[in-house]
Amino acid sequence: MADLFDNPMGLMGFEFIEFASPTPNVIEPVLESMGFSHVANHRSKAVRLYRQGEINVVVNNEPHSPAAYFAAEHGPSVCGLAFRVRDAQKAHARALELGAQPIEVPVGYMELRLPAIKGIGGAPLYLIDRFQEGLSIYDIDFEFIEGVERHPRGAGLKIIDHLTHNVYRGRMAYWADFYERLFNFREIRYFDIKGEYTGLTSKAMTAPDGMIRIPLNEESSKGSGQIEEFLMQFNGEGIQHVAFLTDDLLKTWDALKASGTRFMTAPPETYYEMLEGRLPNHGEPVGELKKRGILLDGTSEGGERRLLLQIFSETVLGPVFFEFIERKGDSGFGEGNFKALFESIERDQIRRGVLAAE
Repeated sequence: MADLFDNPMGLMGFEFIEFASPTPNVIEPVLESMGFSHVANHRSKAVRLYRQGEINVVVNNEPHSPAAYFAAEHGPSVCGLAFRVRDAQKAHARALELGAQPIEVPVGYMELRLPAIKGIGGAPLYLIDRFQEGLSIYDIDFEFIEGVERHPRGAGLKIIDHLTHNVYRGRMAYWADFYERLFNFREIRYFDIKGEYTGLTSKAMTAPDGMIRIPLNEESSKGSGQIEEFLMQFNGEGIQHVAFLTDDLLKTWDALKASGTRFMTAPPETYYEMLEGRLPNHGEPVGELKKRGILLDGTSEGGERRLLLQIFSETVLGPVFFEFIERKGDSGFGEGNFKALFESIERDQIRRGVLAAE
């Protein structure tokens, strides 16, 4: 394997995520409730571009397309994702040499052919080297809507922080190897979470550019819990949630709430009572966090604060949900909150009758 810090594919962050739904007007209201704006339309296909900050979201309603077939199988979902690379053709050729499966994406008249390989659940993973302002794939394939700002601020979401994959039990190692072998990702976190009734294991993978993060979750051998439920509802492996980064989660929460975003049930009051003991002198306004249900994690040992604030939406597209995150020097995934979140979902499963309390 190449050196851990080598970037053989020339990765440079996420370029876009692609959504599709078997029924129209399901994805769009969810995006609008999170502050995204419809900024452009594809020149020849039923495809829309939504933006907020530097986040590009493609909504593909084109019939008889790979996106349409994916949505028919999985429901409203993330049906594709794209990485920025220095040279798309070289990266694509290298991926095929290393055993990746190519995907042929149909193109229309005067339209770019975007190289892609088969990713999670068979969804296309595009490799994009045209992303400079004025020369991007959108400038060529899309028509921007007159009078609409091209990079609206929206609710203050800036970039895609990570995409979490749920996979079948025993398949986490396969997908970890996929990202390691093709892109030289490395494992930066490993979780083994045990709730009262079920459990999961998770590998958090990051790319050598430090900008692309892919956590992988699988059900533990303890039972049939929330990962199993996702796989059954989603009808296969796929992206469980998309995490967006903001510089000010309190302001972003207020904007999201005002535009109709629904959040996961807030943690119990004891969570906030225990914050000072878990993170002494963290310096965050506990009352404001509690009022919004925002979680806090990180470290404050030795007077050095490295904090992470996070909150999750409800499941809004089938079993798929969103995360909103602010990093104050912490590069983790909220390990201290992971078990609390897991147990809260487990309690919700019991309430809904998916799990039987013993």
